[in-house]
Amino acid sequence: MGLLVFLTLIVGLLVVVTIATAVKVVKQYEQGVLFRFGRLLGSREPGLRFIIPFVDVLHRVSLRIVTMPIQSQGIITRDNVSVDVSAVAYFRVVGAVKSVIAIENVHAAIDQIAQTTLRKVVGQHTLDETLSETDRINLDIREILDVATVEWGVEVTLVELKDIQLPDSMKRAMARQAEAEREKRAKIINAEGESLAAAALGDASDIMMDHPLALQLRNLQSLVEIGVDKNTTVVFPAPLMSTIGELGSFLARETEAAGTATPAPAARTTTSPDPALNGATLAV
Repeated sequence: MGLLVFLTLIVGLLVVVTIATAVKVVKQYEQGVLFRFGRLLGSREPGLRFIIPFVDVLHRVSLRIVTMPIQSQGIITRDNVSVDVSAVAYFRVVGAVKSVIAIENVHAAIDQIAQTTLRKVVGQHTLDETLSETDRINLDIREILDVATVEWGVEVTLVELKDIQLPDSMKRAMARQAEAEREKRAKIINAEGESLAAAALGDASDIMMDHPLALQLRNLQSLVEIGVDKNTTVVFPAPLMSTIGELGSFLARETEAAGTATPAPAARTTTSPDPALNGATLAV
């Protein structure tokens, strides 16, 4: 009786294990690849799936996008500058059967080919192109990876350069170059301003030549502006000093002309007391 109970327990346990191994669940983001005696039977969609225990093998393949960092690579650019470039790649499996049959470890394979492709593409560009044309480099890397991984049932959706490390000497050289570029722009802007100011002053001088009084008014305005700061020293422009001299000469001439035009005093008549003159008058 005891032996019968033991056998019953053993059989029940085997049945439970058989059912557990026969029932498989394929999740929504997965796809199953079924093999029977090592031979491919096809793919299985998400849901509850039954297989023959010890005969069938079901491989579940994730169809979600995978983020894979590409470790930093020491690369020599086309202009012989050593840089360390790291990137990140995004890919997903679009053919579950190919990803299982065509290659043993698809993730390791993509990691290795991404590293070699990164070195190859960046090495074909100069340092300036690597820093300024990252979008084109990203696109070139993704296109090359797509060609290589299409036979593995994998689609590379995006590749982005994540970090570019430059030598310290190159950083200093680039800083000097940027500073020189800014100084050049400042000098050009200053020269353009001087040119515009000179043109405006030329136009103003033409106007003042036609209207001399405008120059005097401008001088007086300059004196007013100097007086606002309550300076103890006032510098008179040379044209103003000549004007003051001319004004003094004008006043002197006017005074002299006024003196010349003044009439002589009237003659006075006196009566001489000398009786010999018999009352004759003398004009002085």
